[in-house]
Amino acid sequence: MNKLLTSALVFFVACATSFVHAQEAGDAKAGESKIALCIGCHGIKGYQASFPEVYKVPMISGQSASYIVSALTAYQKGDRKHPTMRSIAAPLSAKDMADIAAYYESHGKDPAATLPEKAAEPTGKVAELITKGACASCHGANYSKPMVPGYPKIGGQYKDYLYMALKSYKVENQATWGRNNGVMGGVAKQFTLAELKEISAYIAKQQGELKTVPQSKFR
Repeated sequence: MNKLLTSALVFFVACATSFVHAQEAGDAKAGESKIALCIGCHGIKGYQASFPEVYKVPMISGQSASYIVSALTAYQKGDRKHPTMRSIAAPLSAKDMADIAAYYESHGKDPAATLPEKAAEPTGKVAELITKGACASCHGANYSKPMVPGYPKIGGQYKDYLYMALKSYKVENQATWGRNNGVMGGVAKQFTLAELKEISAYIAKQQGELKTVPQSKFR
């Protein structure tokens, strides 16, 4: 990792840590009454979005509450450009976000489940790509224990979603899609699209805590 990217990483870690400390405490029970607009996509296994391309919407049950709040805030502010997600995030208060995030962090959680401390060793070219991107330095050795709570768990996430997300950090000057993040932009722009696909496929194969828990009905 080059010195500029390393400096940016240190800066964003400090900012992310401050952001996490400033978040409101969430109430999972209250969050259960606020997810009507979430379950139509995130409560259906294998549900696919079609914008900006076809991909499975991410598994968010078991994701860290701090990251969910961070993502919703980015959609609300426009740092993440996605018309549907921005319209959903726009009316949410900080308390709403915290409650929804608390609900999904605990949703479907198995207290007895354990994860390996370290992901399977990548081989060949993938090993070079993972090292170059310094993925474990932010997302943890098993990709499910991020160094900062505001960073996502990514181990076992759908590979097509991971690829779409990584590719979106390379996008510039588009009104309706793309993501603005100094660290992830610096990481993603080092790689070709084919290389991002290889990284995504490797991380998707790792054991993780993320799930899609089917909802019995819409609320």
